[in-house]
Amino acid sequence: MESPICIVGATDLSLSPVRKIIHVDMDAFYASVEQRDDPSLRGRPVVVAWRGNRSVVCAASYEARPFGVRSAMPAVRAERLCPEAVFVPPDFTRYRTVSRQVREIMHRHTDLVEPLSLDEAYLDVTVNKLGLPSATDVAKAIREAIREELQLTASAGVAPNKFLAKLASDMRKPDGLFVIRPADIDTVLPPMPAARIPGIGKVTDKRLEQIGVRNIAQLRELTQGQLAQQFGRYGQRLYELARGIDEEPVVPDRPLQQVSAEDTFERDVPLAETEAAIRRLAEKAWAGTRKTQRIARTVVLKLKTADFRILTRSLTPPSPPSSVEEVTSIALSLRERVSGEEKTLYRLVGVGLSNFREQNSFDQQAAFVLE
Repeated sequence: MESPICIVGATDLSLSPVRKIIHVDMDAFYASVEQRDDPSLRGRPVVVAWRGNRSVVCAASYEARPFGVRSAMPAVRAERLCPEAVFVPPDFTRYRTVSRQVREIMHRHTDLVEPLSLDEAYLDVTVNKLGLPSATDVAKAIREAIREELQLTASAGVAPNKFLAKLASDMRKPDGLFVIRPADIDTVLPPMPAARIPGIGKVTDKRLEQIGVRNIAQLRELTQGQLAQQFGRYGQRLYELARGIDEEPVVPDRPLQQVSAEDTFERDVPLAETEAAIRRLAEKAWAGTRKTQRIARTVVLKLKTADFRILTRSLTPPSPPSSVEEVTSIALSLRERVSGEEKTLYRLVGVGLSNFREQNSFDQQAAFVLE
């Protein structure tokens, strides 16, 4: 049975003088690898996570998702939602190996591959190596090779830019292909929720709701000046994305610079009540570093006050943090450096890891010290 393919519009991207961008997103990647390699897990709700009160879900199979289980949620909550779930500890070494195999398939078609994580990437196939007639054909070939060679499935979106390709890849998940052609941008975008636009999180979405914006059509009714007044520099980006404009190029081998996780409290809280959130966000940030072989050197704590002031504290220890416990400990120690703010209330807290370096740079440094 063929996987779902949906093409919007009548003009073939191969004949259009625009870029041809593909976003490939592996379906429930970590969980799918586990199900592929262990037949006993197939058809069962699989949750990739360490067990424990402070653990978070790295991935959930599609059998687990109807129960409300999602990545990044606390593992204990996932267990409550789906008591029959099979919990499998993550094996990032194996996932990285499979990810490299997926990248090799992509590179058969173009050298312009920009990985976003182990399980997704952008490709610029305006010109493709095999001379296939359209970007849609390239996307089909990549998905078929992943299925036949790796026994996994991937969803793909094809569009004239990265923003639209990312939206398209979500339209027919899992194991689907969706194409947005330039002529139909004004048909596809307006009905979508504004929250589908990258960068619109809970806080921004709530602010949009307060000014009567729930979908992209309503967002388009605001002028550049109105958006700039509400959202500053990001307002210009919102104005462009609402119209399907995105000039960002596909950048091959873009090195990871930072990973962060943040959360907005339901009510403003004093500094003393932020520990639980810091612990949870430190684990989320640490889990995010498992998507790369690069190593973070710096831990960052971010706080936003009730009057929207942003405070940051950071620390670069002599050796890179090597565990979630170490990241958590550093983040909590950074909180102690927020002096004179005891009576201040906070609306948001975040934990980040930055200053990433290649593994071999630390190996060489260690070798030098030993010598």
